[in-house]
Amino acid sequence: MDCNALALQLEPWLVETRRWLHSHPELSWEEEQTTARVESELTALGIEIHRLPEKTGLWGVLRGAKNAVEPRTLVLRADMDALPIAEKTSLPYTSKSEGVMHACGHDMHTAMLLGAARILSEHRDAFAGEIRLLFQPAEETSSGAKVCVAQGVMDHADAVFGLHIWGDMDATGMNAAAGPRMASCDNFRVVVHGVSAHGSAPQQGVDAIVAAAAIVLQAQTLVSRNHDPRNPLVVTFGEIHGGKRFNIIADRVELVGTVRTHDAAVRAQVEAELKRVVERTAEAFGATAELTYEHFADAVVNDARLSKVAENAIQELFGADTLVPVLPQMSSEDYSYYLAKAPGVFCFLGGRNPAKGCDAPNHSDHFAVDEDMLWRGAALFARFACDYLKPDA
Repeated sequence: MDCNALALQLEPWLVETRRWLHSHPELSWEEEQTTARVESELTALGIEIHRLPEKTGLWGVLRGAKNAVEPRTLVLRADMDALPIAEKTSLPYTSKSEGVMHACGHDMHTAMLLGAARILSEHRDAFAGEIRLLFQPAEETSSGAKVCVAQGVMDHADAVFGLHIWGDMDATGMNAAAGPRMASCDNFRVVVHGVSAHGSAPQQGVDAIVAAAAIVLQAQTLVSRNHDPRNPLVVTFGEIHGGKRFNIIADRVELVGTVRTHDAAVRAQVEAELKRVVERTAEAFGATAELTYEHFADAVVNDARLSKVAENAIQELFGADTLVPVLPQMSSEDYSYYLAKAPGVFCFLGGRNPAKGCDAPNHSDHFAVDEDMLWRGAALFARFACDYLKPDA
């Protein structure tokens, strides 16, 4: 099966579909129009549909016509949600939803997987076993994958494959390297308690702002002095809320942040270490503080064997020069919930092309993508599925 030729035939449809999705972005768990559009497309192909009960999102099931002694089940995943960002691209198909934008390429992913669905549904004799076409809601809140797993999309699955458009990576490059690809994500909240007083008499109070500032600075020593600098760790404070008036010593400050790492052992240590820094630093200033720590997505780690399947598919489809190096990222992805159930691979696709005005990073209000990647992504989805589900694989 010539996946390139088949995907190129679909290119006008892929572009039209992606532009419709881009102009109709929807936030996490609000992907009503997107889910309806996907369901309509899959239903027209005669694909079996499984909706998430009382939620957006779905997956379709395709069964191959070939026989295999031990048939496998493969999950192909695309995410669908947009971000609370006001688009400033001035594209003719710009967002019609005020303050909401597809600034991370999920419109591309959805269109690519729909294209692969068309190719695979018309060539069921090219593979054995079962393909689950997963259109996931709520990736941006790290909650959609967990719900999909709970609803059974990974039950008895043997592997999972996903891809992501990357604004920092030149089109038409691709990367499916083995090992860590994206970091785990843990979020935390620190509440610092002091004693209020007049700003002109600080000796009569306990300044929660000063204690909080010290906590922010001391927490960075977890990265610079407590852990191996060859093993990436990020501790970021993204929010500070505190104080009531310019001349009042603040009695309460709230800090909110995130921790990222690729190493499960490091991840297991950080909560206790951060708790110690928070409590003892506050105590040094006469204040008190408590830490609330929440674990979210694990690190995304590509399976070596499946990475080789993906890399071989990329080389055979697009040439060896298409494979380019990409360092492991410190951003996170709830794709890791699928990897907890079955081995898989997560592939980066370059979307950057300054000649076409596509030079802003993911999550920028100017984010735009080279649409030439649409047919390539559809072809890669289809080719990986057929290669993995060969009867003699």
